[in-house]
Amino acid sequence: MTENAQQQPPAPDTELPTQYAPADVEGPLYERWVERGYFEANAKSDKPPYTIVIPPPNVTGSLHLGHAFQHTLMDVLTRRKRMQGYESLWLPGMDHAGIATQNKVEQQLAEEGKSRHDLGREEFVDRVWQWKEEYGGKILGQMRRLGDGVDWTRERFTMDEGLSKAVLTIFKKLYEDELIYRAERIINWCPRCLTAISDIEVEYQEDAGELVSIRYGEGEDSVVVATTRAETMLGDTAVAVHPDDERYKHLIGKRIKLPLTDRTIPVVPDTHVDPEFGTGAVKVTPAHDPNDFAIGQRHDLPSLTMMDEHGIITVHGPFLGLDRFEARSAVVGALKEQGRIVAEKRPYMHSVGHCSRCKTTVEPRLSMQWWVKVGPLAKAAGDAVRDGRVKIHPEDMSKRYFDWVDNMHDWCISRQLWWGHRIPIWYGPDGEVVCVGPDEEPPTGEGWTQDSDVLDTWFSSGLWPFSTLGWPEQTDDLRKFYATDVLLTGHDIIFFWVARMMMFGLYAMDGEAPFHTIALTGLVRDEFGKKMSKSNPNAVDPLVWMDKYGSDAVRFTLAKGANPGADVPIGEDWVQASRNFANKIWNATRFAMMNGATIEGELPPAERMSATDRWILSRLGETVAQADAYYEDYQFAKVSEALYHFAWDEVFDWYVELTKTTFQAGGEPAKVTGRVLGEVLDVLLRLLHPIVPFVTDTLWTTLTGGESLVIADWPKDSGFRDEAAEREIETLQQVITEVRRFRADQGLQPGQRVPARLTLDGTALAPHEPAIRQLLRLQPEGEAFTATATLPVGGAEVALDLSGVIDVAAERKRLAKDLAAAEKEKAQATAKLGNEAFLAKAPDQVVEKIRGRLAKADEDIARIAAQLDRLPQA
Repeated sequence: MTENAQQQPPAPDTELPTQYAPADVEGPLYERWVERGYFEANAKSDKPPYTIVIPPPNVTGSLHLGHAFQHTLMDVLTRRKRMQGYESLWLPGMDHAGIATQNKVEQQLAEEGKSRHDLGREEFVDRVWQWKEEYGGKILGQMRRLGDGVDWTRERFTMDEGLSKAVLTIFKKLYEDELIYRAERIINWCPRCLTAISDIEVEYQEDAGELVSIRYGEGEDSVVVATTRAETMLGDTAVAVHPDDERYKHLIGKRIKLPLTDRTIPVVPDTHVDPEFGTGAVKVTPAHDPNDFAIGQRHDLPSLTMMDEHGIITVHGPFLGLDRFEARSAVVGALKEQGRIVAEKRPYMHSVGHCSRCKTTVEPRLSMQWWVKVGPLAKAAGDAVRDGRVKIHPEDMSKRYFDWVDNMHDWCISRQLWWGHRIPIWYGPDGEVVCVGPDEEPPTGEGWTQDSDVLDTWFSSGLWPFSTLGWPEQTDDLRKFYATDVLLTGHDIIFFWVARMMMFGLYAMDGEAPFHTIALTGLVRDEFGKKMSKSNPNAVDPLVWMDKYGSDAVRFTLAKGANPGADVPIGEDWVQASRNFANKIWNATRFAMMNGATIEGELPPAERMSATDRWILSRLGETVAQADAYYEDYQFAKVSEALYHFAWDEVFDWYVELTKTTFQAGGEPAKVTGRVLGEVLDVLLRLLHPIVPFVTDTLWTTLTGGESLVIADWPKDSGFRDEAAEREIETLQQVITEVRRFRADQGLQPGQRVPARLTLDGTALAPHEPAIRQLLRLQPEGEAFTATATLPVGGAEVALDLSGVIDVAAERKRLAKDLAAAEKEKAQATAKLGNEAFLAKAPDQVVEKIRGRLAKADEDIARIAAQLDRLPQA
């Protein structure tokens, strides 16, 4: 029972303000934590390490609720481990966000009437660095507002010198191991950003397009194909049919005329074609569709590029120079003139990919790009989870992970940008190709040029768990803090980031996975379960809520909704409720300190404590054990709920209220209770600190005189349990609750005093009579006392004299009216449920609703009848 009591200096003579003002506390307190170095990890300490690397936010970004959600949970984990004695490192940093950042600077230049080509590559990159220093990193300041306990001395950036060296090192290693290659493949192309983009940068939405059916060929040697992109027919090199489709067997191997051109194209058999879908024939455009490209590879078809990188048609003829959408209408018009249009459907709703940055329609395009051969890397990433080296939490999310890594395609890593890690490949005048490592000099001489592309941003962020710790150098940080303990991130980026970190970590670190556990969260949604987005009015700036309710309130609300892997609904009312919880903690601690609560000295032995004191210490021990179990299992919602209910329901609503008569009486019992109350608050504030750090640290340092909860010890389960005291207080609670309910039923005001006689003989409740009378507003019975109502509960008997307190006749009349209404409701519901014709026609939900009304009516009748029975006779 004394393990949680530290030898602290005596509490300072500081009174808490009457109200908690987060705005006055949070900013200065956070800076004090940082200045004192509480979040700085020591790679040379003997403590066991605990490491989390922050999923690096974009340098262009600002804090949204998704960030606030995940940062809160990571902070909870690292704060608790620090208090448990671990060398806790939460490493911060930012991603250079290639496309987004380049777009920001290009927009600036456009306002000046310039483009990046006016500056040239070197000067443009310098301009981006200037932008980064001036405008980038806004989110880092917002992280401080939230209370992120990160080690700012280790802040990293994916384009800093060390991480750039890591990128070059692993590129060369992969290249030499023949796991990086250059090839022409279909990629996602943005005609506005003029670069290949990754799958995660493509947003799909339902667009109102057109579906046009076109007849290729003539007479019996003709076939009808349907397309939503009529303009791409200019690049068709075949029509494909299923080899077993009897309708087209006579055409297989023949060539048919391609409309609007002077070309003929073959009809090829391919099992990819679904004979049941549409006409069972598909046009094949290998240079502008990934499935068509695969068909082209199988049948050795030529790939004709029919538009340039801007989406402009390049095929000679009447459509040359037209934008792709202009060409679509023009091609359909020309086909109509030739009588080639068999059917048209407008609007035709279908899923279309758009660039997430600029919303331009993405164009599948054949392009020479650099690729990672993911086969062996993905297998290793899958094996690490299958053999238990890495745990996925919750476990049922493992299937989603395996779906990705077991079916991964080679990864396009080149981007046609200037901002980013430039691909370290040099081309010589005679076709030489040289990969240059970080400590090597590139080839010189006439005709040597470096590849103009940069690497996908996800390439460098895939190295994050080990590059941020100093790899490829064998640094103290790398030896101490790798592998990291947990990756906490959203389930929506399992493929785009998690799988890539797994692949690169296992590859670079000789088979040691980058983290022991992958803890996956859901997405933050509004209170109605709808996805939040900037384009919807439901999007919330968490800083607005922090300003209004405090960071602790936002953090607690997010943690309280964090069930593993599940989406998190959140509304402002819930944040306000969390603010009320912080106020309740403040007010209870203030009351405790005003009444002598302290942690000085050892806890008195149990025999000197009241049953109330023993009860709360027993419940405290159970709460510590429960909280530890939930924290270890990433059950943030459950630990938040458990601490909330223990604090509010048991400590504040019951224990603090029950202590008031003890403190009023004074003497030795008050001193014992003051020490117990101090212990309870000390431990409770420690348990809550990882979730709500600001209010708890402020209260704890004032209560205990300790330096800071950030560096305080984590509480341990004392092992103290007292089942007898728990049963006694449970009975006491039953008595108080039942009498309160009766008072409310009789329409008594909460503060209205009523004469009462308590019969507690033969129960354990006799010592609690003062508390019972105070909490229930019961005054002693006088000479004229007449028991008009008697409540037997918990082995005790509470007799009340309500004469002169309520108008019995009026109350009986009111209840009789309510009873009649309830009986009428029951009769109507019973009649409907007994009507077979009604039951045969009514929807199930309507029938269930009526059954609910019947059950409610039965409950109301029983309740009102009991109230009438308890009323004194008029």
